Amino acid sequence: MSPRPQPGSEFVLTLSCPDQAGLVHAVTSFLVDHSGNILESRQFDDRLQDRFFMRMHFDVSDPGVSLQDLRTGFGPVSQTYGINWQLHDASTPTRTLIMVSKFGHCLNDLLFRKSTGALNIEIPAIVSNHRQFEALAQSYGIPFHHIPVTKETKAEAEARLLELVDELNIDLVVLARYMQILSDDLCKQLDGRAINIHHSFLPSFKGARPYVQAHRRGVKLVGATAHYVTPDLDEGPIIEQDVVRVDHSRAPDELVTIGRDVEAQVLARAVEWHSQNRVLVNGNCTVVFR
Repeated sequence: MSPRPQPGSEFVLTLSCPDQAGLVHAVTSFLVDHSGNILESRQFDDRLQDRFFMRMHFDVSDPGVSLQDLRTGFGPVSQTYGINWQLHDASTPTRTLIMVSKFGHCLNDLLFRKSTGALNIEIPAIVSNHRQFEALAQSYGIPFHHIPVTKETKAEAEARLLELVDELNIDLVVLARYMQILSDDLCKQLDGRAINIHHSFLPSFKGARPYVQAHRRGVKLVGATAHYVTPDLDEGPIIEQDVVRVDHSRAPDELVTIGRDVEAQVLARAVEWHSQNRVLVNGNCTVVFR
């Protein structure tokens, strides 16, 4: 595990803009002017879209230079080059609200990784439409919010969720096998800050018991996809995917177990990369500086 960034002295700048001459020089000159030293720099030039992406992790030797000073100083650079950008203190944990229904493997994995320091996140709340994992949340000292969802109460439930997001200053919402479809309006309000996980059988095997359907068709790959939530169901920009090879000897229950392991790992990587500001949305795709 890499050392934790030092509070108040390590920062991450992410940006995207039309590709143009002098851009990298302008960014590095800004860092020099503010006592910055580059710790890690990654960039990508999307030649098909003529768009440039960059992530820069740097520290500042001058203790008098604050995050606000850096944001103010980068303003003129961004205006000159038409840059969309974000600048964060690298040590600040991402405030993450986790949503879950009846399958707890992803929730349990995220809680364990957070407790061991593998994820730089805070979890102010767990939300569920069921009560199965209330005791698990309590064992980690995390407030559990039971918000039932029916056809008649869906709008009320989503309003309550948004209240929690605002009240708790949530940066990221993670749907850790939360088995309710979010409304288009909620998806838009959480644009770029909600991650979902699902099995890799979509769109072939929809609905209930997808692993049984897959077993009957003799699938040879079991996997998972983590993506940002959009109004287009399960079609948001993909952050991470993975697969495991299987064969005819695997029973449906074994496929389920394998699938849950892959789901947990893929979702954890997506949350980690998002929390480290390594994911930049590029239209319907993402640029991930791993």
